Amino acid sequence: MKFLCLGYLDAAEMDSRPKDEVEAIMRECPPHLENFYNSGQVIVDAGLSSETKCLRRANGKVKVIDGPFIETKEMIGSAFLIEAQDMEEAIRIASLHPTVQVSAGEQFGWGIEIRPIDYFKGID
Repeated sequence: MKFLCLGYLDAAEMDSRPKDEVEAIMRECPPHLENFYNSGQVIVDAGLSSETKCLRRANGKVKVIDGPFIETKEMIGSAFLIEAQDMEEAIRIASLHPTVQVSAGEQFGWGIEIRPIDYFKGID
């Protein structure tokens, strides 16, 4: 079974900190990423840019709308796809990700949402 995991952060909180402080915290991530990847169950892991666009059909035409789209202090900063037998195993695998392993990330609202995928078509 495949699971989509979304990594959230409080962008305003991160942006309010000195760049060197944020960079120091980000340097704590690679060892955790290595453990995460070594699980052998990560299909793809991607950090996401803050630039967002939305496509919607309105009045018979496709419209491009600038984001963000949700009124919340949290934004999606990463997404990864994992393979797991069930939600319990998905939680175990996702818990290896730096989002929840790097303790300093707590101050930036780092968190992970895990969602089972009902349909998945890979590209050959």
